[in-house]
Amino acid sequence: MRILAIESSCDETAAAIIEDGRKMLSNVVDTQIATHALYGGVVPEIASRRHMEAVVRVTEQALADAEMDKHEVDAVAATCAPGLIGALLVGANFGKSLAFAMNKPFIPVHHIRGHIAATYLAYPELKPPFLTLIASGGHSEIVMVKDYTEFEILGGTRDDAAGEAFDKVARVLGVGYPGGPKIDALAQNGDPKRYKLPDSRIKDAPLDFSFSGLKTAVINLAHNAEQKGETLDREGLAASFCAAVVHTLVPRLEEAVHQTHARNVVCAGGVAANSFLRAALSDMAKRTHTRLFLPPLKLCGDNAAMIGAQAYYEYLAGNLGHTLQNAYPTADIGRNICDKA
Repeated sequence: MRILAIESSCDETAAAIIEDGRKMLSNVVDTQIATHALYGGVVPEIASRRHMEAVVRVTEQALADAEMDKHEVDAVAATCAPGLIGALLVGANFGKSLAFAMNKPFIPVHHIRGHIAATYLAYPELKPPFLTLIASGGHSEIVMVKDYTEFEILGGTRDDAAGEAFDKVARVLGVGYPGGPKIDALAQNGDPKRYKLPDSRIKDAPLDFSFSGLKTAVINLAHNAEQKGETLDREGLAASFCAAVVHTLVPRLEEAVHQTHARNVVCAGGVAANSFLRAALSDMAKRTHTRLFLPPLKLCGDNAAMIGAQAYYEYLAGNLGHTLQNAYPTADIGRNICDKA
């Protein structure tokens, strides 16, 4: 089964052709980073307009790269939640219209489910059940993937997500947007023990995260150095911040491994590209005798291939959309977002 997938939840307009949920025939991403970097972050109205300009182009390119005509696809999928609502509506309505014009099934896909499914493209042998750490711009969660469309949240953030914290710290350090890769690069030459940063723990919720205190601590460090006329060790602070994020995420994931007796562990989302986190997860896998599945860097960020991979399993589960299918800015990963007549 060949699925044409569309992704437009934030600032990437993407299209891909995926076969049977595991084989990537094409994957095209049109990024808006240069535009939003001018403002230090994503501007929703601009993002929506850019999606409208790019969605037809990336779809045609994805079909061309797969050497297919649009009528040869078996279904059309699009991200319908969660994300920036204006951005989501562009991809969802385009995908839905294309599907119904060609009399093909339309498959609405949950964006975070898609991040998990990116791992299926890199590891064809991976099958549920497995434990997943979601670490992205808007989400930080520990999830048990019981089946391809059945998910249980074991822990999550009480405030900021890890990726959001990276973007805010990047502004403080003056490295620009997007924060994740820029902080990672800056931290390579820094001492991760240079600054002592907090590790917030949630009483009676050992698998939950909190990043607001960490973010505030970095802001205060930078502000105090400026007020005192001191030179801030930017590389050291970036490295210390990365280490603090890792120390927030990995011990809780390791606790989840012990609680669930999971043998397979996945890390998904944009923050999964962070070199400090990937190294710490590899060490954890050795300690816990688990097998670690990390998607390649090109599949960590937002893309349509991951949406097409998850769409295949949504199709098999009967989670199909209708002409009234809507998009949603928020949605629990355990919720099936298909709207049926």
